[in-house]
Amino acid sequence: MKAAMWEIETYDYHTAGEPFRIVPELPFTIEGDTVRERRERAMTGDANRIRRLLVNEPRGHADMYGGFVVPPNDQGAHFGALFWHREGFSTVCGHGTMALGTWAVRSGRVRAPDDGDTDVVIDIPSGRVTARVTMAEGKVREVAFHNVPSHVVARDIEVKTADFGRLRVDLAWSGALYASLPAAAAGLEVTPSNLAKVVAAGHQVATALADHPAAQHPADPRREGVFGTIFHEPVAHAGPGLAQRNVSVFADGQVARSPSGSGTAARVALLSDAGELADGEVLEHYSIIDSRFAARVVDSVSDPGGGLVVEVSGRAFPVGEGKFTLDADDELGLGFVLR
Repeated sequence: MKAAMWEIETYDYHTAGEPFRIVPELPFTIEGDTVRERRERAMTGDANRIRRLLVNEPRGHADMYGGFVVPPNDQGAHFGALFWHREGFSTVCGHGTMALGTWAVRSGRVRAPDDGDTDVVIDIPSGRVTARVTMAEGKVREVAFHNVPSHVVARDIEVKTADFGRLRVDLAWSGALYASLPAAAAGLEVTPSNLAKVVAAGHQVATALADHPAAQHPADPRREGVFGTIFHEPVAHAGPGLAQRNVSVFADGQVARSPSGSGTAARVALLSDAGELADGEVLEHYSIIDSRFAARVVDSVSDPGGGLVVEVSGRAFPVGEGKFTLDADDELGLGFVLR
């Protein structure tokens, strides 16, 4: 396919401030019987080139996130999704699931009543997720998703970093592997003014864990390694449950503007395991820009490798629609990223 023929239509959303660029149709088919297989095929070839086109400047930016809508694994889901960012294709994306659920209802792809809840079922590389879209008077009022089962992988692992000394982290799986630690332990606060230091610390933690046995997936080597590092701090909270602020650094330096959907699920797994979040209690989870998700445990899975099913709720909004092209004579080609 010639690059000059590419015209990629997108629907841009944000979930709690985090961008998500939806591509409902590609100009070619990504082969595979399952979404996981399609992810493997997408890592090379034209699908990866389109990812780069839509992430890179001048069409995107270093912290862009998005997804391709693809066929599901079977008829039990409305559609499948391949999530992508500047470094490649992720196995899970909570804020993207929330954006896709909202988009599916707003666009009419999934029919919904003017009042009440509608489940949008989506196959993703790490499993099947459901986005529950709540409507009131014909408008989307909230979207929540049930993540794949989350569980604690390891506790109190010591890592040595170049600039932040020796740190101790906990690991949790929530469709991707997250390292978690108090921001204060690294001498940080979760504020935009600390962004450069937060990014450096997140990168150094993930790098230090790259070869750690706990970061190796026992059944699927394709899912090895720490996807994100979460720095968290307490928030004064007068109501029931627990409130924290966090920032997730992922994909070698991207920063979540939202509280991170899958990252929030990982935090709930850790907090529940430690007894800090009681059964039925809600985690009020704030981001580095003070946007909010609410999360709670809704079920548990007893099968080997199971865990807690966490529901994360928030809101997603459209911000624009576009058609991106690549002219064969464009000397910048697929674009660039400055950091």
